[in-house]
Amino acid sequence: MINAIAHKRESILSVLTLAVFIAAMCASFVAPAPVGPTLYSNITESPTPKSALMLNTSGGTVTTLVLNGSTQNLGWKAYVGNITGKLVLQDAQNYSVFEWDISTTSGEIYATRRSTLVDWSNIVCANATHVAAEESAMNQNSDDDDSISNTFVNTTHSEFYVGSKHFAANECNFTTATYVGNQKQYTYFQEVLLYDGSYLVYASLLENATQGFDNGKYDFQMILAEDDTTSTTTAYYFYVELG
Repeated sequence: MINAIAHKRESILSVLTLAVFIAAMCASFVAPAPVGPTLYSNITESPTPKSALMLNTSGGTVTTLVLNGSTQNLGWKAYVGNITGKLVLQDAQNYSVFEWDISTTSGEIYATRRSTLVDWSNIVCANATHVAAEESAMNQNSDDDDSISNTFVNTTHSEFYVGSKHFAANECNFTTATYVGNQKQYTYFQEVLLYDGSYLVYASLLENATQGFDNGKYDFQMILAEDDTTSTTTAYYFYVELG
């Protein structure tokens, strides 16, 4: 009788131990989050200033001119390029038990001024308050034509995920899309403003070797605000999520 009771207690203890182990394993599960990429190439360029326009008119005349000019915007900077990568099953020491090469690029590339790890668990669509705070940090006036709020004026974007967080199509209110073939459009290279509770996060939805601004093939194009009131440039921290 005593042995039966002891055996029953051992069985109950084994079941409880297994339940605690399973609960601990489930609690430790975390959905894959965006990670910092490895940089393979970095080429930065800007246009060569156009030469002066020469006019030579006769004395005693009045010349009416209609001129058009373009000035490089020091309040913004752009990043374009391609992404390679893998889907992996790795342990905490980055040892892989298996890897899958990616033949079709999809996912997102993110950039933020936050130097510490982005709080991906709290990521949401940016609202007007978040955008206004970023404009202030970048010494922008919201009324300027090239302010963040006047640049991300669209509400059109495809659905996407940040980790396990789903963003439905057109859920976010501050979006834009960079040019294709030197022309404005809203279908490709969409960029969405997100917020992690502390910092603005720029999210560019990845394409797959798609015609870009200069007719080259790119996986991403994105623009980031810069403070043009100081000679100190703004550092951004990049993350990539392949899906």
